[in-house]
Amino acid sequence: MPTETAFYNARIVTADTVIEGGLGLENGMIDVLGAGVGTHGFDLEGDFLIPGLVELHTDHLENHYRPRPGVFWDPMAALQAHDGQIAASGITTVFDAVRIGSDVDLPDMGVHVERLVNAIRTGRDQDRLRVDHFIHLRCELPSHDVLEQFEAYVDHDLTRLASVMDHTPGQRQFQSLDDYRRFYKDKMGRTEAELNRYLDARQAEHKRYSAPNRAAIVRRAAELGLALASHDDANLAHVEQAVGDGVAIAEFPTTLEAAAAAHDAGLAILMGAPNVVRGGSHSGNVSATDLVRAGLLDVLSSDYVPFALLQAAFLLPSRVEDMSLPAALAMVTANPAQAAGLVDRGEIAVGKRADLVRVRVIDGMPVVRGVWRQGRRVS
Repeated sequence: MPTETAFYNARIVTADTVIEGGLGLENGMIDVLGAGVGTHGFDLEGDFLIPGLVELHTDHLENHYRPRPGVFWDPMAALQAHDGQIAASGITTVFDAVRIGSDVDLPDMGVHVERLVNAIRTGRDQDRLRVDHFIHLRCELPSHDVLEQFEAYVDHDLTRLASVMDHTPGQRQFQSLDDYRRFYKDKMGRTEAELNRYLDARQAEHKRYSAPNRAAIVRRAAELGLALASHDDANLAHVEQAVGDGVAIAEFPTTLEAAAAAHDAGLAILMGAPNVVRGGSHSGNVSATDLVRAGLLDVLSSDYVPFALLQAAFLLPSRVEDMSLPAALAMVTANPAQAAGLVDRGEIAVGKRADLVRVRVIDGMPVVRGVWRQGRRVS
């Protein structure tokens, strides 16, 4: 690839403003930037040029790998399909959330984790991937083998984040068992008696495994300096536990109370971009847009729809008074990069990586027209 590239006739979104001008790249880094810069290279025809998006929590790879219950796709094919859609959505850095910890639905989770992690490593080593991939270990605390799987991958060179989560019915996301029953009864296809037995078994696992597993994972992460995230904090006790554990990121707090407490404690608050796009939570929890209005949201995650990240960033200025496009885009670029300790990206500035996305807005919808990672066009 060429070591020098130039863009001109662009609306460049920087950290705090929009510049009409151009920029130059050298060896994958931004070398020059300014109004009126450039008369050669790529004519962006007045389109926006924004930083490449940084995604900290997406289940999208797992959805490609397991497209239907009981169906497992070739892991490399799943990774490449995921990578292509991620790139086309303007994401140039992605933390692939890989769930660890077996349960009744996936009793051999360790086998699947190994396949996915090996695919990510091989994809990187063989230059198959368009974007930068890191690993986010989603640690299911009530699982009997989550510690075994955590130890197998915690010091992997691509593992940069771990989250501690407990999806036990009656905990966190579904504190109300009635809400859980309504949400999952039809989805799980179980009779009332079968659902009751399932609930009893999950709560027994929670009592046996969750607390000791969390303590061990927190201790090991601290030893290695691995960034930690909490998940679905619902009340002050949850936030206090997260702070005591040295958590840096509060993922998907379910209430305004928990989000405010996490913010006051200095945690970076992450919510789902689909929550913004849909106008609220699919499970009845706090609205991400309400957290933005309250000044309590730092990072957006695409979660299960990759394009939602860019869509939400361009929607927010029209929905939240006094929110600028640079401020909205920071939630999907600079803020997640900073939360993950990636200081070389997330902003269009001289000396930063040339991770760039060309965007045109048509009828209010952002359209990705080009993506560059370290100056190399990938989509």
